[in-house]
Amino acid sequence: MDTIATQAPPMRYPRLAQPWIALFLAVLAEIGIAFFVLNVVSVPLIAVWVGIPMLLAFIPATRWFANCHRTMLAGFTGERIPRPYRKPPMPGILMWLRTTLTDPATWRDMIWLIVNATIGFTLNLLSAVLFLATLFYLVYPLLVGVTPEGIFTEPFGGLVTVNFWTSFLVMPVALIAFMIWMAAGERLLKANAFMARSLLGPTESAKLALRVRELAESRAETVDTQAAELRRIERDLHDGAQARLAALSMNLGMAEEMVNRDPAQAAALLTEARQSASTALSELRDLVRGIHPPVLADRGLEGAVKALALSCPFKVDVTFDVPGRPPAPVESAAYFAVAEALANAVKYSAATNAWIQITHEDERLHLIVGDDGVGGAVIKPGGGLYGIERRLAAFDGTLTVVSPSAGPTTVIMELPCESSSLKTTPSSGTA
Repeated sequence: MDTIATQAPPMRYPRLAQPWIALFLAVLAEIGIAFFVLNVVSVPLIAVWVGIPMLLAFIPATRWFANCHRTMLAGFTGERIPRPYRKPPMPGILMWLRTTLTDPATWRDMIWLIVNATIGFTLNLLSAVLFLATLFYLVYPLLVGVTPEGIFTEPFGGLVTVNFWTSFLVMPVALIAFMIWMAAGERLLKANAFMARSLLGPTESAKLALRVRELAESRAETVDTQAAELRRIERDLHDGAQARLAALSMNLGMAEEMVNRDPAQAAALLTEARQSASTALSELRDLVRGIHPPVLADRGLEGAVKALALSCPFKVDVTFDVPGRPPAPVESAAYFAVAEALANAVKYSAATNAWIQITHEDERLHLIVGDDGVGGAVIKPGGGLYGIERRLAAFDGTLTVVSPSAGPTTVIMELPCESSSLKTTPSSGTA
């Protein structure tokens, strides 16, 4: 089953754009009948092997058609409709076909095609017609005035002859149609969108399976990340502090042997040993700071983030409004996520200003890191943003990146953080 990419919430459609979208959806609803027929005809043809290549072409086309509707209808539901398709357990065409044909989402798509071609078509067309009727009766006098006599019939049972002046009598119809459209037009489209979501979205069992899969993947990635972090710490200790401490031990041993024979050389060795001890201590401090920064333990998330902002080569505004301190694991994950996002801005954005906003709302810790740089930031495996996403996923958090090619870049992060675990002192400031 596909996981859902982290994306920004869908934008609502402008009111005046809705009638044209409704008309477009009504046309697509009838095109969907062709997808239904092609898929249904292909299934029995599997017996003569002709159906296999047909299904290999028509099922992906149907899913693409359904995914387009999931994207478009999200503007009416206010949330994205997940794609609940199963992934084949093994590669291969026959395995993909078997998984696809036994996937309930495939057959729910077929049901949706029929429902959309009937109920969906009616709801979309009715919403569009109400608005188009408004436009038609608004320009009706103009149409009567510019067309030859006899084209327009007598709409009042022959009691009134239709001419340019009497055509204004139908103007109230435009007002009535407009009022009905204002009251019901968007509701009709939402009704169609929620109906489609009930068929195109995952069922409760599918949601549970998706959640289990996400948690399993998150746990596996967390274990891999922790193992990599332990290897990094081991490597840093072995190549850095351990090597220097070994050299320190050798220098002290040689100094001990020379203290009577050559005091000057022993003093030089002791000086070198002191420098090695100082360097080893500094490396150990850096290593510990990478595991859990002392500033985070001493000053909390607010102080640690402001320290990060002060160390940047450009101005960084910090707004912090969190009641008290989050739990230590959440606080640490938030700090390192902000640090990595800020480091990316320093390395790649060519920014002159940045901002950090940390708030707590609806039992979630919201973190926003933005800059006025060149933009174009994307999440890709092995990159810094991908590392943030994996770190947050271990806490059931999310990452959203909004970075158009011309900038600015905004990194939006969320972490579950219950208010019962917080204390009571909100604050804000600028670094």
